Amino acid sequence: TCLNINGRETGPGYPVYIVAEMSANHHHDFDQAVKIIKAAKKAGADAIKLQTYSPESMTLDVHSEFFKIEGTIWEGKNLYNLYREAYTPWEWQPKLKKIAEELQIDFFSTPFDPAAVDYLEKLDLPVYKIASFELVDLPLIERIAKTGKPVIMSTGMASLNEIDEAVKTYLKNGGNQIALLKCTSAYPTPPQEKNLRTIPPLAEIFNFPVGI
Repeated sequence: TCLNINGRETGPGYPVYIVAEMSANHHHDFDQAVKIIKAAKKAGADAIKLQTYSPESMTLDVHSEFFKIEGTIWEGKNLYNLYREAYTPWEWQPKLKKIAEELQIDFFSTPFDPAAVDYLEKLDLPVYKIASFELVDLPLIERIAKTGKPVIMSTGMASLNEIDEAVKTYLKNGGNQIALLKCTSAYPTPPQEKNLRTIPPLAEIFNFPVGI
């Protein structure tokens, strides 16, 4: 089984499809976001990927201990403020898509709620990415499936049963092209926790292209 992204086949027997993640690396500077796209193209990436969400859609603006981050490089930060610092302004995204198209690099995003999917559908993206944290958000997967677009699913933290449920939800609602990503949800991931040997079994169990 292969995945077709913007007319490009990817999967077993085809060249690797390389996606550059912009995430929050633009530091809320539009010109920096443009530089990242240009650098991704220069480095040989096939696509640039954003994340589409708002702080309000991710968490509550609460400052209790339960909404503070511990044990990471963002130690002590409030979740709402972190998402406010990290999100990519929605009004940038059509402009960045146009720049990516001019550079002939694919452009797509990870939506975190149905409103983000509705917004991204207006941009007519070639594929959707589902984040590890959203793999158990079956209503979101259902909404994405109904667009008829291919999906790339990250599987960090998910059990085999949760991956199976996500895949079945997507297929049941009209989706027909999936790639799974082996992902360890630790940033940065210690090498001894990468568990790369799980990639072949993942491909064998689900019979879809698997990446990292």
